[in-house]
Amino acid sequence: MLSSNELVAFVGTTNLPRAHLFYAEILGLQTVEVDEYACVFDANGTVLRVALVGEVVAAPYTVLGWNVSDIMATVRDLSERGVGCERFPGMEQDALGVWASPGGDRVAWFRDPDANLLSVTQPR
Repeated sequence: MLSSNELVAFVGTTNLPRAHLFYAEILGLQTVEVDEYACVFDANGTVLRVALVGEVVAAPYTVLGWNVSDIMATVRDLSERGVGCERFPGMEQDALGVWASPGGDRVAWFRDPDANLLSVTQPR
């Protein structure tokens, strides 16, 4: 029923100016609209709505992720922008925080200013 309709992704924030800085300036997403309720971005054709909420309840899993062609370059670029990778006990991650999945994908996780868990993946 919805397969021919555009997907809109949502993530919560308690601070719109801080979220806008992170998603626009640090991650480089194009701003579509900003109002008192949300910052809306174009994430390569997918609408990302960063909505103002009273409290962000950080999920213990990835809420947004991007496929990238060169994960090492992406992680280095994020690091230069002040974004560090998360490390998880029991997972073998390299010096930059990249994990190699059993299927061959390479994944790194990081958090936005509201502790939402985001990721980048280089598919095999």
